[in-house]
Amino acid sequence: MLRPRTALVALSLATMLGCGGDESMRGATSLLQLSRGATPEQAARMAIDPWDADARAKGTMLLANGFFGGEPPYRALYLDRTGDTDPNVRAAALRGLALHGQPEDVPVIVELLADESTRVRLEAARALQRVHNPVAIDALILSTQIPIPVNPERTGEPEPIVRAEAAHALGQYAETRVIVPLISALDDRFLAVNRAARAALHTLTGQDLGLDRKAWFAWYDKNKAPFAGRTAYVYPVFERDRFFWEYIPFVPQPPNETTSTPAGFPPEISPRDDNPAG
Repeated sequence: MLRPRTALVALSLATMLGCGGDESMRGATSLLQLSRGATPEQAARMAIDPWDADARAKGTMLLANGFFGGEPPYRALYLDRTGDTDPNVRAAALRGLALHGQPEDVPVIVELLADESTRVRLEAARALQRVHNPVAIDALILSTQIPIPVNPERTGEPEPIVRAEAAHALGQYAETRVIVPLISALDDRFLAVNRAARAALHTLTGQDLGLDRKAWFAWYDKNKAPFAGRTAYVYPVFERDRFFWEYIPFVPQPPNETTSTPAGFPPEISPRDDNPAG
């Protein structure tokens, strides 16, 4: 059975089926097709299927990838689906919020940084790279840290790929509480975490001291204005080179995304594309 909130979402979706909006998907370079053989109406019906989790996950993902996926009824669906019992559905919902979410959605995303599923935690960290709200800072800091078994209060994040994505997301928050955790992440056992922390530090400070943790701490101790050289945070995107057949006229191009700043990011900070570790 559908939950009451889900039923309301489904009712709202009923008014949207077959209709498109004018909001482009965040990071997209073109209007993406839902999929061959799946219409918006079919995708919406799949997304609210009360019996089939696979259908809900696929339908939610199809809607998220649609050019109209940022319309209010669909955003409401993504928020509702973050509470689904199936981790694949929760992950798909987070992808929808990554592409179309707004700052007010961040508290919901933050909760899933503690999800039991690694995939869900990963999607939550990536979503927080694309939606800006300082309420995420403390949870992101915790997600950059390795758990310490002897300290039950220090849960941390066991998966390095999630730690890396969380460290990168911290690069959008020019607050002193993020500096020490990011410098500490340079000492992580996994290079991906080191590189993400370095990228975040470079964005926040304009400095590039490599992966030298001691050098960063020395610089920070002597610097009273660590964010003076700050540049705009730009979230990571999917990008690949064209396959040989994609050079043929009229053949669809790779679904590469365009870099941008997160939704809700302060507009007075100008982007710069010289991040050495991004």
